[in-house]
Amino acid sequence: MIHALQDVMEVNYVTIGQFFSLLSSSPLLVVTILLALGVVFINGWTDAPNAVATCISTRAISPKKAIVMAAVFNFIGVMLFALFAAGVAESIAGLVDFGDLTSAENAKDALVGISSGMVGVVSWGILAWAFGVPSSESHALIAGLTGACFAMMAMGKEVAPGAGSWTNVGIGFVVSSLLGAALGFLVVKGIERCCRNMVRRKTTLFFKWAQIASAAGMALAHGAQDGLKFIGIVYLALFLGSIAYPEAMLQGGIQYVLSNPTMPGFAMEFLHAPVFLWLPVLVSLVMGLGTSVGGYRIIKKVGMGMVDLEPYQGFATDISAFVALILSSALSWPVSTSQVKTCSIVGVGLSKGAKRVNWRVALDMVLTWVFTFPGCILIGFVMCYILFAIPGIY
Repeated sequence: MIHALQDVMEVNYVTIGQFFSLLSSSPLLVVTILLALGVVFINGWTDAPNAVATCISTRAISPKKAIVMAAVFNFIGVMLFALFAAGVAESIAGLVDFGDLTSAENAKDALVGISSGMVGVVSWGILAWAFGVPSSESHALIAGLTGACFAMMAMGKEVAPGAGSWTNVGIGFVVSSLLGAALGFLVVKGIERCCRNMVRRKTTLFFKWAQIASAAGMALAHGAQDGLKFIGIVYLALFLGSIAYPEAMLQGGIQYVLSNPTMPGFAMEFLHAPVFLWLPVLVSLVMGLGTSVGGYRIIKKVGMGMVDLEPYQGFATDISAFVALILSSALSWPVSTSQVKTCSIVGVGLSKGAKRVNWRVALDMVLTWVFTFPGCILIGFVMCYILFAIPGIY
């Protein structure tokens, strides 16, 4: 069965030339892809700075160098996991079951739904940035697509939430947060015990450099998580475009994978299709560009607002979040990097006592996560009705 599935899916590649040919056949597909890349850019702009927030706050590295480092390691994370562990991309692509995707009409409906969800993500990301709060594009993406799905169901379209992907989302949401907080607490306690008889000046110097390395790892883990999410969305848009329009270059197979998420998925086929590697390259470059724009407001809120951190505590925060994110990526759980990083900071802060945590800042972030779901579901729902009401949307 595995070999048969891979044989069917060998045609699911598209070269960069075919990509532009496909875009030229459909304004709707152009809008969908541009919105998806816009979300990638905003993610790099608002979410990626979380990776380097703590190493900047402890003055282990300058903001400008940290942003460059984050952009580079985001790129590496996207490429590595696109090649070897792309389960997160598959989970995101399977959030909504768009029904019979051999039907051109269903495929066009699905493109409208994806575009509606992307509008929700872009709107929420800009709003959160304006308030200097680290939004979760992961939560926004899941919620926006869900809102569009609900709207299409209300219209009588042949869609439904993807059960397997939602299971991964739910598990990842809970486990990654608890793991980040627990590791943050335990790692910092372990460091304090191991270093209690050492010269403080020497340990501070060591952890200054160690924190730079752990922040690079955190940026890599961010790319592995968030980059893969958007690869899944762009790939799905290309596939839908190929079904919806006669210029299609991708055919067959993917709907089987989306309904059977335990099977080897489409994204792993990047290993066997060098001509398709332009997709993770494109996503990682756009994310890196967003990161290079910087997000000092968010760096200040995350790295300086909740807990006053020393270099060893910043290292404990980053290494804890790194482990939680890499584990989540390996297990195909789409999780929020900002949520995991924030929870690891809280775990480190709790090691110093609950009073040392600025719970007002932490509460602001938690409320942002909580309101992301209803907010983006509503935007995706409303935008779906608006787009379907536009004459000639196809």
